[in-house]
Amino acid sequence: MAFDLTKIKPDIRYLDDVRKVLYDQDWSGKTDNFELYYMYRKLKIENELVYNITVIPAKMLGKEFMKTKGHVHIGNYGETYTVLEGEAIFFMQKTNGNIVEDVYAVETKKGETAVIKGGYGHITINPSKNQDLKTEDWSSVNCRSDYSLFEKLQGGCYYYTEAGWIKNHNYKNIPPIRFEKALKSMPEDLSFLKQG
Repeated sequence: MAFDLTKIKPDIRYLDDVRKVLYDQDWSGKTDNFELYYMYRKLKIENELVYNITVIPAKMLGKEFMKTKGHVHIGNYGETYTVLEGEAIFFMQKTNGNIVEDVYAVETKKGETAVIKGGYGHITINPSKNQDLKTEDWSSVNCRSDYSLFEKLQGGCYYYTEAGWIKNHNYKNIPPIRFEKALKSMPEDLSFLKQG
């Protein structure tokens, strides 16, 4: 599926939109607002599913690698992400308030897919300083996002930084992060995404 993104107006996420979820608050406090990443929403709607593309440039957020703001789906909806260009780390956490029940990451290369399970908050990370990341995702037309937990607790329960993974101590009971393998391709049947 090819789209000429130069002819499509994206939703833009700015630094001001994500300051509350960053690890490096010292850097954030000294840095003026600028464009972070680009969301091309609803490029296609098919079979009650929505198709989006996100472009995350290779920039640093101070000591932290570039990432999306992070959100939890309202309801129990899942989502699939496939890497079109670059590499991604999809970070996922299941929480009960500020108590972490599960946390893992999926390191994903071009052509590979990560499935976001229902009930998991998630963040997309571009772990490169020199290669932009482009992803495509599918989700239910009924899926909505809630950013409030990440804003309240200053991001996910781990940050991915130049020094590696660092725990966010605004959470409690943070287990060691584990790594799951990406799928080599997107599932052919996406009907599971419709069940919230």
